[in-house]
Amino acid sequence: MNTLTELLTFWQAQADKLGQQTVQHIGLTAASLVLGVLVGVPLGLLLTRRPRLAPWVLGAAGVLQTIPSIALLGFLIPALGIGPGPAILALFLYSLLPIVRNTLTGIRGVDAAVVDAARGLGLTDGQVLRRVELPLALPVLLAGIRTAAVINVGVATLAAYIAAGGLGEFIFGGIALNNPAMILAGAIPAALLALVFDAALAGVQHLTGRRLVWTGRTLLVALPLLAGLYLLPRAASKLLAGFSPEFVGRSDGLPGLQRLYGLRPASVVLAPALVYEAARHGDVDLIDGYSTDGRIRAYDLQVLRDDRHAFPPYQAVPVVRQQVLRQHPELAAALGRLAGQLSDSMMTELNYRVDYRHETPQAVAESFLQRRGLWQAARPVQGPVIRLGSKIFGEQYILVELYAALIRGYTNLGVEAKTGLGGTTICAEALRTGAIDMYPEYTGTGLLVVLQPSAATLDSLGPDPAAVLGYVRREYRRRYQLEWLAPIGFNNTYALLMRRRQARQLGIATVSELSAFLR
Repeated sequence: MNTLTELLTFWQAQADKLGQQTVQHIGLTAASLVLGVLVGVPLGLLLTRRPRLAPWVLGAAGVLQTIPSIALLGFLIPALGIGPGPAILALFLYSLLPIVRNTLTGIRGVDAAVVDAARGLGLTDGQVLRRVELPLALPVLLAGIRTAAVINVGVATLAAYIAAGGLGEFIFGGIALNNPAMILAGAIPAALLALVFDAALAGVQHLTGRRLVWTGRTLLVALPLLAGLYLLPRAASKLLAGFSPEFVGRSDGLPGLQRLYGLRPASVVLAPALVYEAARHGDVDLIDGYSTDGRIRAYDLQVLRDDRHAFPPYQAVPVVRQQVLRQHPELAAALGRLAGQLSDSMMTELNYRVDYRHETPQAVAESFLQRRGLWQAARPVQGPVIRLGSKIFGEQYILVELYAALIRGYTNLGVEAKTGLGGTTICAEALRTGAIDMYPEYTGTGLLVVLQPSAATLDSLGPDPAAVLGYVRREYRRRYQLEWLAPIGFNNTYALLMRRRQARQLGIATVSELSAFLR
């Protein structure tokens, strides 16, 4: 019941965004169907005249259908970049098999005696196709379009990961934040759209005679018009922002900037792995990121100064289950060897080596420990396994490798790394339930995403790192029996980033100046 209430509240608060995403979703689906019909129907007709090609063409279309959609998008991004281009092309490729196959099946299913009679009346092959075969095959052909439409409505949710919009924005944001109401806010309208497309095309399919032919022609006109809906929400803007799903939903992300700065740029949602690449290639002008990310240096990006302190301190700290620390006191000593060892600049350098020079997190971690005199060869394992978790970005992988090496070198405990668990709430839940024993977290994230204190509490803590750490440490002990150990040394706060050259040209160095520029 609570989820239903939250869902209705979310829909009410995000009504404008929901409408925009729904229109985009319809546009993506219709655009891909237009291409599918324009290519698939003629291709199916060709196969009726060249039957020896049919196994090869249908086989190739079948292979395309088996490629995972996220992998297909990944293949298309290097060639087409991000945005609607690769999304529409991927959806078009998925629509080919049912449309081609049903066109071929429908034409083959026309009674040969009827075709012979038409030819006996003097009709040419083209006239036979237009006046006899296509009208009789139209119900089967429409069944293929119907199948393609339902498939594409579902697959189109993935378009949100490459800045193509659609209802997937809510779904992926909800997954990143472990927010069931937010997931349902996108999933339910997407399911309803699939039902609407299916019902509408089913109604057309069951028509007969002239009404069927007339409605089929109307459909060929309506689909391009629906595809054009995708262009409507794209309002002109001075700058286009590309934000990760978690940043869009977190109170210390975009909502916090909107409250404090009135910042409301035109924005698209991007997979976290694509955010920096989109800024680098000029697909977007503004992105969210982390202040110690190595790609800031690699891609010549500028961090906009948070002059009103919207982002709280984000000290990196290992969070461990108290039960594990009581059972294995040597673990705290091993983990504590990293306390205070990494400054902001050091962490940025390690991230640069992983993100830009593509060194492995394990190699980077081991070389750092050796330089700091902390490296020791692994001891024989004579105890239970400590399960280390991480979120899904390079810095977390590095930190997990650092802690894994320290545990192996200074204790006899085993180590199992469970990296790439996803967003904050997924890692926090895994730690609370005992699925993992420890993961590196940031004080600002623990404060705002997990604990979510009142506005009065936030005001009392202010931007003081020690106060924030003290609060999250006390509350995690009290609520979850989890322990925040000593800080690692660096502060990896959220940040807004622009290409340095563009920021200088526009005279933007702070978030306040960005907000003023966008008004």
